[in-house]
Amino acid sequence: MSKQTNKLAGLQKRKAVSGYFFISPFIIGFLVFMVKPLFESFYMSFCEVNLAAGQVTKTINGITNYIFAFRVDPEYTRLLVEEISRMIVYSLAIIVFSFFVSLILNQKFKGRALVRAIFFLPVILSSGVIVGLEENNQLMSQLAQTIEQSSSGISVTGALESILRTAGVGTRAYEKVFEVIDNIYDVALASGIQIIIFLSGLQTISSSMYEAADIEGCTKWESLWKITFPMISSLFLVNWIYTVVDFCMRSDNGVITKIQKVMIDQQQYGNASAMSWIYFVIVLAFVGVTSFFISKRVYYYD
Repeated sequence: MSKQTNKLAGLQKRKAVSGYFFISPFIIGFLVFMVKPLFESFYMSFCEVNLAAGQVTKTINGITNYIFAFRVDPEYTRLLVEEISRMIVYSLAIIVFSFFVSLILNQKFKGRALVRAIFFLPVILSSGVIVGLEENNQLMSQLAQTIEQSSSGISVTGALESILRTAGVGTRAYEKVFEVIDNIYDVALASGIQIIIFLSGLQTISSSMYEAADIEGCTKWESLWKITFPMISSLFLVNWIYTVVDFCMRSDNGVITKIQKVMIDQQQYGNASAMSWIYFVIVLAFVGVTSFFISKRVYYYD
């Protein structure tokens, strides 16, 4: 018994060493390039920063910058509420979309590798220079205008929303659902990594478990809830954290755009630092609270 325990402990130790080895480039890069700017930004959030010729002066002014962000600036609080609400809705949509797409891609069918590559393609297209080309792509904008003109402005989701409102069923929840449906391209664009993570987890589930469930008379729906969900439940936590963080770093994030405007255009580095730290703390608290509740439903197995 002791030999088996020692072997298991040695295996876990080797796995831990391998894990630290793979994340060591990030740890080193963070310590070398990120720690000093992080503390500098935190210090500047409590200072009045003045720029002179070749010189930066910092005068401590307490929480004045934080008061400015919440009470003086007319846009920051509104943008903060809007982006947090949008983050919750779109993160849930991305998780649901990526999970069901990964279920489909895990099935055996002809051209499966090609379809997987197509779903991962947005991750490549959403990086670097291609994003700039996409944002300033006149061909795509003209194509969108042509489609809108040819459809005479008719929207399926808009028509369905009108029907629900007429019937007295339409609510704010439906409005959010229709908003996500109208922006399904953005959801698919942000789901590539999550699909790959879910797919890798699905492929680790032994087929014998499903065969045993079929013999016992379980339906596919029961197998989904009793086998698939528990076996990859830890990946929901991973994908949730990744999705939230990735959403907060998007280029169309209103809070980030506001912070950049205050810092670059208005050159108010103290106020911009305070806004950044407010947003960072709120997102960090949100990730911590939601991860705590999700982890309670995670099933870990050896």
